[in-house]
Amino acid sequence: MTVSCDSNRPSTVARLETALTRIQSPEGERAFTAVFMDDARREAEAADRRAAAGATRGPLDGRIVSVKALFDVAGTVTSAGSAVLRGLQPAVEDAEVVQRLRAAGAVVVGKTQMTEFAFSALGTNPHDGTPGNPRDRRRAPGGSSSGAVVSVIDGMAEIAIGSDTGGSVRIPAALSGAVGFKPTSGFVPTAGAFSLSSSLDTIGSIAVNVADCFVADQVLSGESVALRPRVASRYTFRLIVARGRPFHRCEPEVLNAFEAAVERLRSCGLQIVDGSIEAALDNVAAVDKIGTFPSIEVGTTLRSLGISSLDGIDPKTRVRIEAGASILGIDYVRMERLRHAAIRLFEQAFGNNEVFILPTTPIRAPLLSAVEEDSAFHEFNGLVLRNPRIANILDCPSISLPLPTDGLPVGLMLIGRRNADRRLLEIASSVEAMLRPDENA
Repeated sequence: MTVSCDSNRPSTVARLETALTRIQSPEGERAFTAVFMDDARREAEAADRRAAAGATRGPLDGRIVSVKALFDVAGTVTSAGSAVLRGLQPAVEDAEVVQRLRAAGAVVVGKTQMTEFAFSALGTNPHDGTPGNPRDRRRAPGGSSSGAVVSVIDGMAEIAIGSDTGGSVRIPAALSGAVGFKPTSGFVPTAGAFSLSSSLDTIGSIAVNVADCFVADQVLSGESVALRPRVASRYTFRLIVARGRPFHRCEPEVLNAFEAAVERLRSCGLQIVDGSIEAALDNVAAVDKIGTFPSIEVGTTLRSLGISSLDGIDPKTRVRIEAGASILGIDYVRMERLRHAAIRLFEQAFGNNEVFILPTTPIRAPLLSAVEEDSAFHEFNGLVLRNPRIANILDCPSISLPLPTDGLPVGLMLIGRRNADRRLLEIASSVEAMLRPDENA
């Protein structure tokens, strides 16, 4: 494939060296668990040679990409943020998504820090350390893809690949001021990735704009690659504000930023109406009343890896795994049936040109000191998970966009119709453009 290179962008080698310098800082050491310096330099040099010859592999060729520590990378141990997995044998081959990144010419710079087993949403990790929020190092970066978002915001990578089981790319994006995209399940292969929940796991991206998430998703899903998403015409779609429970316990700063964004979008000519997903939330609650899929399914993953004891696992994580172990098989089947019924009902509730919008998280990034005690941790963790996990349970594509604000970052979440991933990204591109300060109404 021949694509003209961006003559205004510095060479891949130059951009990589800048990224490597930042990775070698104290913050970089907290954000990365492994750095592939020599391999990345070879990949960067090859990308520049292709660009000079006018024969690049597409828009991801020569882009600096980080991958979460739960992906297999040949020759490295897939620790998934846990001390108990460090003794595993190194991976023999790259995860399928890493193979696709390399085939597209991406420069894989390293593996990023994460919460243990991807099983919490604040970004804390007692085994490997916690990277500070790039907007305020005293605060939680969001998780589980904590190092991923830090790598992007701090200029250590241009795009980060993470997993999203209950919001793990959208939560750090919202709390740290980036864009995070989660696809419909099944579009991106999960082979070679540590599985928190085989029912809910998806693989998504974090970047500074929708276009980069779009390009990454096309490569990860194996689709034909365009340079950028088509920006949806403002007259071809409708935004529905999901009033009700998603707005409960929202901080005033979150509500103010959200409502200001709605008014700005409305002034730009968008069709925006108040609506509700309360019926869908009732169905989600019916599943939750029995148990949660990650609590049950991560135990199966650990057993398959030869981990039979929970000793050495963070107590905050261990208690959730133990809760899942007590769920009976018959109840697990009930959960699956309830979930699939909920997915079908929600899919029928709106069309491809309709998107629900709501705050990504009801709170901004909490202080790390405020989440040290167990009860406070679980309360904050539940709060930031509450809204994003809706899209995982209902198997919808979803994206978080940063809202204009003078304070800590706030995220605007869009939830699209199941399997309408491309349309959601087109709509998100339109919304993103209208939220820019220089956008003319």
